[in-house]
Amino acid sequence: MADLLDEEEIEQRLDELGDWEREGDQIVKVFEFDDFPSAINFVTDVARVAERYDHHPDIDIRYHTVKLALTTHSEEGLTSRDFDVANEIEQSISTD
Repeated sequence: MADLLDEEEIEQRLDELGDWEREGDQIVKVFEFDDFPSAINFVTDVARVAERYDHHPDIDIRYHTVKLALTTHSEEGLTSRDFDVANEIEQSISTD
């Protein structure tokens, strides 16, 4: 399994991601859409990314808002896998 990142590595990776935020031992981002079907389509796309990495975010869907939270539960904190999945989501999924 991946090793936990130290504080400096976490801050550097967060800076690279842009508008993801840290909440304790996880990184989170809220995505907003025009309607519920668009939010669900986004979640389906996220699921495809997560399956490729075998590393899955916690997902909270509220009508047209989707909150993703990533952490490595087995390591009880943040690892490179969390940031790799977040980066892939940013690179491959459009929220428009």
